[in-house]
Amino acid sequence: LEHTKKTKGEFLELLGSYDPHKKALQAQKERIEYWISKGAQISPTVNNLLVNYKYWDKSKMASWKPKSKSKTKEAGGIKPAPAKKLTSESGEILNAEARSETPATESQSEAPSAEAVTANI
Repeated sequence: LEHTKKTKGEFLELLGSYDPHKKALQAQKERIEYWISKGAQISPTVNNLLVNYKYWDKSKMASWKPKSKSKTKEAGGIKPAPAKKLTSESGEILNAEARSETPATESQSEAPSAEAVTANI
């Protein structure tokens, strides 16, 4: 594209096409090299297509950058939810540690022993 034209407007010359469903690339190698010699720049995606289909022996370019994990954490990543306060039957507030211990001890004391169950049978 010429710099005086709209970026999505008319083009000077059609140099090729790519069908992603058929994975077919049609390109005019000589005309691409001509326009590059005149100062045209190829996008990283087009460059990688030309390398994959062996139109030239240049190296691949990075076409996108994955977001780093540190930036996503700083920008408002997932924060842990605050621990909810639970009250026992007597009205006491239990914290997370007491919550994990308390139900286990209550269920063990309320459950009949295995010997008592087998004795009733």
